[in-house]
Amino acid sequence: MMSLAITPVVTVVDNDAAVRTALVSLIRSAGWMARAFAAAHEFLACPRLLVPGCLVADVALPDLDGLELQRRIADRVEMPIIFMTHLVDIPTTVRAMKAGAFEFMTKPFREDAMRSVIGAGIEHSCGALSREADLLYLHERFESLSRRERQVMALVVQGRMNKSIAAELGISEITVKAHRGKVMLKMRARSLAELVIIATRLAAPAVATTPLRLNGSLNSNVQTQLIWSLPRSSAYTKVLSSTSNRSGAGPLV
Repeated sequence: MMSLAITPVVTVVDNDAAVRTALVSLIRSAGWMARAFAAAHEFLACPRLLVPGCLVADVALPDLDGLELQRRIADRVEMPIIFMTHLVDIPTTVRAMKAGAFEFMTKPFREDAMRSVIGAGIEHSCGALSREADLLYLHERFESLSRRERQVMALVVQGRMNKSIAAELGISEITVKAHRGKVMLKMRARSLAELVIIATRLAAPAVATTPLRLNGSLNSNVQTQLIWSLPRSSAYTKVLSSTSNRSGAGPLV
């Protein structure tokens, strides 16, 4: 888990100076750091911060629609979005929900309600960062495998027996067993079931989904310097696809 010594950063985007001032004061009083911007483009021009936090933004920004802003930062799994609005617009709310909005708060909002929602957003952010860190470690382990070990792993997680794998790859069964043992060791998998789970995580794209919350209604809902350019069409997916195409078996999804 991520160190609690890392101070979360809450970003505010609202063209109303009074709202920005009030939110910055609230955020700092809770012990978090605050950044405030009057326009979406000002925020987008700033470097991405790989720390726990969330974005509190007006859904009706003058320079960029709130939903368009949401679309542009959809890859920032560490930054759940809390939208603010004067009027609850059902179509906009539905669109934002489908895109993964974390919360909608109506203006004027109660300070305690906003503080609670921001806290929940930060907690969600911590979990997202932790999952990304775990996935990074899995990618690093997979990259340590040789080309042959990757081929063996792809077939093993499809349920293929050593004899079948040996015939598929044109190697001896003893060699398959040796590669299989190295795969288990390098991937730190204690069982076949655990290796299958690891393979599934490597092959699946990272999709950031968060439950929509409205004005604080309850829903069930690291390390921070990560490599955020992890290829989602990973080397594992390519190896898995190539072995599946030869063997006729479908890829693990």
